[in-house]
Amino acid sequence: MLKLDPHTTALVLIDVQKGTLGMPVGPHAPATVVANSARLGSRFTQKGATVILVRVSFSEGYLDKPAAPTDVPMIIPPGGLPADWAEFPAEIAALHADVLITKRQWSAFHGTELDLQLRRRGISNVVIGGLMTNFGVESTARDAWQHNYRTIVAEDASSSLSAEMHEFAVTKSLPRVSQIRSTTEIIESLEA
Repeated sequence: MLKLDPHTTALVLIDVQKGTLGMPVGPHAPATVVANSARLGSRFTQKGATVILVRVSFSEGYLDKPAAPTDVPMIIPPGGLPADWAEFPAEIAALHADVLITKRQWSAFHGTELDLQLRRRGISNVVIGGLMTNFGVESTARDAWQHNYRTIVAEDASSSLSAEMHEFAVTKSLPRVSQIRSTTEIIESLEA
């Protein structure tokens, strides 16, 4: 059974924001990701654990977005991203966030102060959820593992651009760098 000490555990919610929630995702609907993320955040706060909200956003003109050529480049819609792209829905915005991280790429560690803030708080375990499972969540989980954090992914508080992409991540790649658990299992692990 998973056991987590709230004082050494942080919840890191990746890109649970209006822009990503407006995209077609699966297998878990945006409302499910928001509800499970909010449930985790509330319980972590009640138990005295750290809650970290991460959002992806770019400066005007998008000069800070990754620009190296890829076969499937990031597409910015004509007129740019919607004004509320990086805003959190009400359920997430209502959480008591100990840290807010703005990232410019998939991993919440790359180019941010996430590792610094975790270490200053004595965190050794990170629970990760959000969007997209095989992009932001997986990249952050890989980096957490490489930074020697015990890493747990909240499977039902995560989703991707398709059920197949999510399923591949949670069955093939993420188990090599993390433990995969449900929201209920994670909450119960804080109760132990």
